[in-house]
Amino acid sequence: ILLHFLFYIYGFIIVVKVSLVYVWRADRLLLNREVMVTSAVRRFLPLLDDVAQDFCRSLRHRVETEGVGETGQRSMTLDPSPDLFRFALEGQSSCHVLYGERIGLFSSSPSEEAERFIWAVERMLATTPPLLYLPPRLLLALRAPLWTQHATAWDHIFSHGFCSVSVCVCVFAAEAPSDGRFLGVLGQLMEAGQLSSELIKANITELMAGGVDTFALFEMARNPGVQERVRAQVLSSWQQASGSPQKALQGAPLLKGTIKETLRLYPVGITVQRYPVRDIVLQNYHVPAGTLVQVCLYPLGRSPEVFERPERFEPSRWSLDAASGGGFRSLAFGFGSRQCVGRRIAENEMQLLLMHVSDEGFTTAKIKVKSENLKIKCH
Repeated sequence: ILLHFLFYIYGFIIVVKVSLVYVWRADRLLLNREVMVTSAVRRFLPLLDDVAQDFCRSLRHRVETEGVGETGQRSMTLDPSPDLFRFALEGQSSCHVLYGERIGLFSSSPSEEAERFIWAVERMLATTPPLLYLPPRLLLALRAPLWTQHATAWDHIFSHGFCSVSVCVCVFAAEAPSDGRFLGVLGQLMEAGQLSSELIKANITELMAGGVDTFALFEMARNPGVQERVRAQVLSSWQQASGSPQKALQGAPLLKGTIKETLRLYPVGITVQRYPVRDIVLQNYHVPAGTLVQVCLYPLGRSPEVFERPERFEPSRWSLDAASGGGFRSLAFGFGSRQCVGRRIAENEMQLLLMHVSDEGFTTAKIKVKSENLKIKCH
């Protein structure tokens, strides 16, 4: 009787887990149609491009009004992190791609709600790393300030996300556009009608919490030769693209290589994790099913066994990888069916930013400052 009972219990758990996996997979495939496949990228790329061009115009205006030097050749020293953070939220996260509208973070006076959302995302990102190594239940029991700040930040992120989604749902329900224009990821999901409103809210909010990395500009500043090669390729590609951002990116593979090379040296995620569904053998080690397996991205990206001369910033190494068929070494966004769902948005957002920074004639130079935040010079 006991054996039958245990078999029933564990059998039920296995069935539930398998069912959840199938449900997750079905939902993920629906999301992929709107944010991962080539046709989806083609739809949202012009929206990202608008934001990237506006960002560069805003930066140009700031350099011309606040910089030093002769008109047309001014330069200024700045910490790019806050501006790039706003660019990421304006472009992919806060509205333009997700909701099909802008919220004006490049204006001199953004809304109070937008500022609160920026604070919440910054707090969430700042408090996440230490929480990876501390037991959440202990922190919760102790009411640790670190946990409280993290939870408060996520509460506001979800509150902001749910409110934004609810407003868009009401607008869409009242009068859905019929002219065939891109409605944003949210509008596309609602028009398809295959995901529940709760799942749409959860996934849109997760995408809103994404950010952008500053190290690509840092490495370009530190490697002026690379900066000039990228600029030359961008200018040539843009002239032949007839205003199409998609054609411009296709003609400038060094842009994608720059992003991959940056994420190789400075991975945003710490590890890639998987639980094998069956027993496997990895390098003569037996790994039972259900065991957590982690790949640490920082040492992997700097290993001479994996990358030739890993200390060098060399975007062209990824073009050689693609030609030789050895391209499965970029794991910054994960891989397979569980890779980052916002990968295509993030990749194209960063490439478009670098493209227009180069096309606008900006050059960056590293400023050596001891024990301070990263700063670069734009001129």
